[in-house]
Parts: sequence; structure tokens; C-alpha cells
Amino acid sequence: MPYNPQIHHRHSIRLKGYDYTQPGAYFITICTKARQCLFGNVVKGEMQLNSFGHIAFNCWQTIPDHFLHIELDTFVVMPNHLHGILIITNKPVGAQHCCALNQNLDRNTEKFGKPVHGSISTIIRSYKGVVSKRINIIWQTKGQSIWQRNFYEHIGREQKSVDNIREYILYNPLHWADDLENPQHNSDERDFLFDIPF
Repeated sequence: MPYNPQIHHRHSIRLKGYDYTQPGAYFITICTKARQCLFGNVVKGEMQLNSFGHIAFNCWQTIPDHFLHIELDTFVVMPNHLHGILIITNKPVGAQHCCALNQNLDRNTEKFGKPVHGSISTIIRSYKGVVSKRINIIWQTKGQSIWQRNFYEHIGREQKSVDNIREYILYNPLHWADDLENPQHNSDERDFLFDIPF
């Protein structure tokens, strides 16, 4: 069914009016559908990837092969989510660099059903699609997404913020027992919370 604004009322969690094609560091978190632990287990503070986890890991590593303006920074695949920093090094080919005052000022603003070439949302959509497709081949299913509909991001504007995020990612497996995303955690709170001093 095509997008109909009268029926579909999806709320974007992206910053309104922000150009997600501009250079910078973007901290990304993607969760599996219903927080299922599909990618392996944490054993003694270390993530042990299973075959699905290796798919998620390897596909993340190939993002710069498909999006030449992207560099990978620290990332980790956890049992039911992925944390990673993507760095946009320059504007992707085809993205608008500036707009005249009398032109449409939100050409690089993501809208549902209208992806912006080279934007963070387009990159994540592509990543999620290829991982789902490869896992569907193994499951012998078709078109089933393994991911939650959206993703979480934080724009790292200062070096200290990026350094704190890197540390959070690196130590994420060590803190899995206390992670709210861990199904064995004793909390009823299921919203994604960040305890990072950005």
C-alpha cells in the first residue's frame, strides 16, 4: 500500500530539519524486532557471535564499500542490537550543498517514503535490508524484517562526546547483565535509555 498521510501517521525520531547528509560522527543503535536475541550471546563479558551475528557484523563492515563518503568507527554487535559510529567524511555525490533562499530549504530532510541519497537514514535502511534478506535466505522466508522499524541516533558534535560513546560501545558486552536490552534484566522498563555522558 502506498504512503497515505491520512492513514499512516509515523512519527520520526530524527531531528526536524537536520541535514543527515552533512559531515560528522553519528552514533547509531539498531534493535532487533521484539528485542529477540538473534546474534549470539555474551559470555564472560565478551560477545560470541553466531551465524546471524556474523552476517550483521560483516554487512556493517562493508558499509563504506557501498557508501564511499562513510567511514566506520567503533561498533559492536550485541545479542539483540548493534551500536556503531558512522562518520560522514563529506557530502555524498548528488546531495545538495546549499539552497538559494527562494528554493525549497528541506531537500536533504528525510521524509517517510522519500529517502535522501547518502543520508544516515538511507544507509541504515540499506544495511537493515541486506541483513534481513540474508537471514531470510537461511530461514527460507521472504520479506520478513528482523529489525525494529526505526533506529536511534545521536550526533557527536564534540570530541569528548565521541570519545565517551566509543568507550560505551567498547564496554557494552561487559555491562550486558545490567543492560535494559537484555531480556534477562529484571526491569519492566523497555524503552531504550542511554547512560552515556554526551
